[in-house]
Order: sequence, then structure tokens, then C-alpha cells
Amino acid sequence: MRVVSARRDLVALLRSSTANRVSLAMAMVGISGYQLCFFSAVRLTGVAVGTVVAVGSGPVFAGLISRLAGGGPLTIRWSIATAGAVSGCALLIASGRAAGVSLGGVGLALLAGLCFAVYAVAAARMISHGNSERVVMGAVLGAAAVLLAPVLAASSPGWLASPRGLTVGLYLGLITVVGYLLVGWGFRTVPAPVAVTLGLAEPLVAALLGLLVLGERLTGAATAGLILVGLALAVLAVPASSAGPH
Repeated sequence: MRVVSARRDLVALLRSSTANRVSLAMAMVGISGYQLCFFSAVRLTGVAVGTVVAVGSGPVFAGLISRLAGGGPLTIRWSIATAGAVSGCALLIASGRAAGVSLGGVGLALLAGLCFAVYAVAAARMISHGNSERVVMGAVLGAAAVLLAPVLAASSPGWLASPRGLTVGLYLGLITVVGYLLVGWGFRTVPAPVAVTLGLAEPLVAALLGLLVLGERLTGAATAGLILVGLALAVLAVPASSAGPH
């Protein structure tokens, strides 16, 4: 019954307004472009620099795109929290192994941040207008998989044929789907710029897992970055007394 219902909702989405179809196409291209640009940037300019630029630019681009697309005004609290979280991520990630800077890699990382922002704003618009987050995310990720299939075929995917490779691939696929579904549920009540900024908790959680599970040690700069990201996200997540539904 759920499969039939989801199929019916997908057909309804595809046959709905032109705005929904345009948003769906933008989200598909955005998430596909993000994957290509981000991993290419990391290969050219290193993990630290590529991640800082891509992750840090995403919330800024999301805020600008949302505003240009007719979204609500960006609040001072969002601006302060975003600046703090981006700065904290830069300290946290850049405190690791040093990486050389490539202008081409930085450009691709910025493009990755822009692509992710386009996806986030487009998906949030569809979901906030009453479309099922499962259908929207299923359509976006399914189309992205088709668009990226030639890239996979050209990258010698023989490692997937081994039991270990298949297990890793299925695990990564499951984590990706669950993560994007949770983001989709968040889009129903949280504006896209806020959601993308809250997504900066990802490197914070990764650092904490490395500390608690893997026994890694944090430098002073990394610790300062953790604290800064945590405070910035707390400022954004805790509702103000005079705030509206957001």
C-alpha cells in the first residue's frame, strides 16, 4: 500500500505546478553537481581546505538564494550563528593535517556549496508547499543516481564486486538515504538557510566521535572550533522568546 501511495504522490508531484517541476529539476541538478564538485575539490586542494570552503559557503549561498527567491528576510541571529559556525568549522577542520591550496580546487568547492544551496532551497520549497518529503527526496536522489551513473561507470567500480566493497557501498547508501530523509522532515518546519546552517553540526559530531570512539586527541584550535560551532548552533536552535513558528 505504501508503494502504491508513494507512486501516486510522485505522479501527482510531476503533474503539479510548473514551479514544483522546476524546483524538482533544480534539486536534482543541485545534489548531483554537489557530489561531483565536492569530491573533485577535495582531490585537487585537500580534505581540509575543500571541506571548509564547501561546507562554509553552503549556508551563505542558501541564505542569498532563499532571499532572492522570495523567502523571508534573513535575521541577525541567523547571520551571527552562521558566521560563528563557519568560523568554528574552519578552525576544527583546518586544525588537522595541512593541505595545499589549489585555486581550481577552491573554485570547485565554492561551486559545490552553491549546488548544495540550490538543492536545499528547491527541496525545502517543495516540501513546505505540502509535498511528501519521502516522495521529494526519493525523486531527487533517484534522479541524481541516474545522472551520476555514467560517472560511476567511468571510475572503475570493480571494488563493488567484492563482499567488503558491496557492504561498504550498501552502508554508505543507507546512511545517505536516512540522512536526506531527516533533512527532508526538517524542511517541513525549518527554513532552508537555517537547515543548512544547522547542518554544520556534521563536522562537530565527526570530531566528537573521533574523540570518544577512536581516542583521537584535539588540538587547542580544534577544541576552540568545537566550542564555537556548538555555541553558534545553540544560538540558532534555541527559539527566541519573541520568535515566530521558525
